[in-house]
Amino acid sequence: MPSQNRFTFEISLSVLNHLGRNLYRTFATVLGEAISNSWDANAHNVRIYIDRQLNSFFIKDDGDGMSKDDFQNKFLKIGYSKRKDENAVPPAGRSFIGRKGIGKLALLSCAEKISVISKTETSDYIGGVIDNSGLDDAIENDLTPDRYELGIWKMEMFERFTKDHNKGTIIYFESIKDTIKNSLTFLKKTIALYFRFSLLDSTFNIFVNDEKVAQSDLTDLGQKTEFLWNINGLDDPYIRDVLTKLKENKSLNVPNVNYKGFIASVEKPRDLKIMNIEERVGVDLFVNGRIRERDILRHIPSSRIVENYLYGQIHCDILDDDVDRFTSSREDIVADDPKFKEMLENLNSNVIRVVIEDWDTWRRKHRKPGDPDNLSISRKERRASELFNEVSEDFVIPENSANKQKVEAWVASLGNDAVHNFTSYAECFISENLMRKYIAEKSIALAPVQTEIDEMKRREARNKADGNINIDLRQSNLDSSYLDMASLAKVSDNPGVQNTLHNDAKQYRPIRDALMHTALLTQEAKEKLKTIRDNIKGRIRTLLS
Repeated sequence: MPSQNRFTFEISLSVLNHLGRNLYRTFATVLGEAISNSWDANAHNVRIYIDRQLNSFFIKDDGDGMSKDDFQNKFLKIGYSKRKDENAVPPAGRSFIGRKGIGKLALLSCAEKISVISKTETSDYIGGVIDNSGLDDAIENDLTPDRYELGIWKMEMFERFTKDHNKGTIIYFESIKDTIKNSLTFLKKTIALYFRFSLLDSTFNIFVNDEKVAQSDLTDLGQKTEFLWNINGLDDPYIRDVLTKLKENKSLNVPNVNYKGFIASVEKPRDLKIMNIEERVGVDLFVNGRIRERDILRHIPSSRIVENYLYGQIHCDILDDDVDRFTSSREDIVADDPKFKEMLENLNSNVIRVVIEDWDTWRRKHRKPGDPDNLSISRKERRASELFNEVSEDFVIPENSANKQKVEAWVASLGNDAVHNFTSYAECFISENLMRKYIAEKSIALAPVQTEIDEMKRREARNKADGNINIDLRQSNLDSSYLDMASLAKVSDNPGVQNTLHNDAKQYRPIRDALMHTALLTQEAKEKLKTIRDNIKGRIRTLLS
């Protein structure tokens, strides 16, 4: 009978790499793990001290801290998670962010060496040093965790941070792998954007070199924001205190869903850059105040230009349940998770489609280029609108003028008429010049309208004399350049044929003259002009072909 030997798992230190030491991609993610640990430890203040010359930084919190037993059996135990510990009780008003117990590996991913010390209210400092080069040697030699000892920490390294530090944890990161190139302003803005629980909970504060991270760090983004869609009444100080210069906003009430949030649009796509070319603000997913997915619109792409202008936050706390749907890197959600997919489909149907339609309408209303893929507006109308927007910029008056709002309203009131008139003029310009070329090509005699030509020449001579103008006005000296569509049609059309170009042109003349004198036409005149224009274009195409 075979002997009943007892076997146990033996874990190699190389598992640290596979679990997460090399999975964390950004400095912001590493900060996020440290800040999240402080949150879970009931800290009220997290202080980050950056030393760019030494390429290092400290993170200090005033949380509950760790005893010797906590440090060994919780912090250094890969896989330990407070939410799985029946004896761990979350602080009042908070829920634990940590889930897998491997987020601490992020701390090893950005520096050559980290030193960790911690104390509780009743214990003195304990801690150790993790040197990544030594850890690499241990991994290469296939050591088990119990054979790798942490290094000895030195108090003099921490002296300036331990004064008045009654409890909590301090971590020192030496020799950052990706040097700290970004400014403090950039770091504060990044924290303000991606760690919303720090701004939504007044009892939790984050400082960078003793400067508190606040909504004001996002002021420049807020000033470049034009439009806002608030989803299910999100109450956020960023919306209240920073987005104070919106041109348009709408409340979207989406029934029977468990998410809130906002989507906003900036003036130009480059406004979404966070002070450098790598980082760009997007529509991000937050769960319990912690960012879980950057730019979720990539999961529901519309291929519309509006996507390049949008940023925002979707808060969906129900994604944090008994199912672990977050990847090891803590920067993504498992893409095919049913609950996540259901949320995205609902967001697309009830929010994104509304945003796409509103955005085009609002952009055109405020004389900005809209969405060329919105086929509810003809291409000609859209281009005419864009031309009006560009031309109207020449009539902008100074901000301090008492008449600014009045003049802005006057310009805005011309928008719809300008679109119609610009389009009509363009078609008239092309139609009449094509007819002149046709007449020249066919050598059609202008004798029937010579009296009109002579009168136009005399009138032009008088007007030039009155204006003291001595230059030629017309590129061509051909007599046909003095004729409008009615006269051009009179000499070129087939006599005796009903519904001829000449008949349409006679009706066209009075409306055309009003148009060329920049008059604002009645709706009836606009409709009549469009009908006649279509007839004339059709007849000209027939003649030219």
